[in-house]
Amino acid sequence: MTDIDRIKDEMILAASRAYTRGIQTGNGGNFSARVPGKDLMVLKSSGGSFMDATRDNLLITDFAGKLVEGNGKPTREALLHGFIYQAAPQVNGVMHCHSPWAIAWAATGQDLDKVTYHQELKFGCPIAVIDVKSPVVRAEDFPLIEALLKKYPQLPGFVLADHGVVAVGDNIVNAEHNAELIEETAQVAFLKALAAKLAI
Repeated sequence: MTDIDRIKDEMILAASRAYTRGIQTGNGGNFSARVPGKDLMVLKSSGGSFMDATRDNLLITDFAGKLVEGNGKPTREALLHGFIYQAAPQVNGVMHCHSPWAIAWAATGQDLDKVTYHQELKFGCPIAVIDVKSPVVRAEDFPLIEALLKKYPQLPGFVLADHGVVAVGDNIVNAEHNAELIEETAQVAFLKALAAKLAI
């Protein structure tokens, strides 16, 4: 098995888990993995479902999203993925999910900080909510993300207002785990805020 085949299999596993867990349904969202030693990434094609990912329909692009290998159109968030790989050498996997609890929490405009002991132990940093005022993260938004990555080298991800979670990891499977935990943390934060309002 080649490195690319192994990476694709990990991506398929992560995508299937995310779909099964309900943090990405339909044919939205995107995910990628760095190709070791090269300025390349394996990327989900535009319009493809997480659940339908196969070795044959995952693409290889450069960090600018230019197609190198495969049939299909790269996701429109390819520039975001490529930027993260360039800005954070420790990141080898990126998963972007339109996860509902995180999107709902982002409407508060508040970061996810010290919500649970689990979050503190696993992440050790707050999960920022970023409002980029666009359905696609643009190059002009990259400095916000770069500042976060520099401030928190262990950053597991962030939440885009009205858009969802962007989770990272040392591989795509761990990026998916981080996406799940960010979604869980957002759900708990939402329920804690509701409980506080209902408290007598």
